Amino acid sequence: MAVLYPCLEHLASLLFPPQIWRQHFRAKDTICAIIPAQMFEQMCQRAASCPTVSAIFIRPLADGHTLAFALTLLSPLQFLYALPRQEGYEFFVGQWSDHELHFTSLINIQTRADKAPSQLVLYHYPELQEDKGIVLMTAEMDATTLSPAQAQCLANQVQLFYGTQRQETFSLVETFNHQPADFKHMSVIAELEQTGVGMGAQAK
Repeated sequence: MAVLYPCLEHLASLLFPPQIWRQHFRAKDTICAIIPAQMFEQMCQRAASCPTVSAIFIRPLADGHTLAFALTLLSPLQFLYALPRQEGYEFFVGQWSDHELHFTSLINIQTRADKAPSQLVLYHYPELQEDKGIVLMTAEMDATTLSPAQAQCLANQVQLFYGTQRQETFSLVETFNHQPADFKHMSVIAELEQTGVGMGAQAK
């Protein structure tokens, strides 16, 4: 479980206006967020039933394997996020661990299996959830493979699919997890295009 370090706790005491939290991390070439407590609670409940997620960047899969073959490498309880780049999409898989969410590219999983390193980790700090009605989020990222804009796109998609009020949107996660044969990955891309969540993430 993520721990609110003393320096973050001090910042949290100054959270109003909330821009202070964002300004602190703006110069660190990473991402952060302030999540409403109610949304975070919903995200946690849904993550408990669908704890593993995945994301897409567009790029050919290693060794010329098809998408269908690559997806067989994943364990149950997965979901597909679509993260655009200039050349297309690349798949990323994410795994919830308490209040952390670890992302690793599908190509790395394909070639390195369980030794594939995390390329993005989202840390959620719920210590202020009851008192202030917010949850703080920070991230650790591999800057050689992800830009802050791309990391932000992934983080936005977590809130889109796990924090949405639209059951139709979350049903994509449920279908992928519990009825994988009926899942259509293009539905995820269509959802991003409809909401505009992936806009601005292409540049690296």
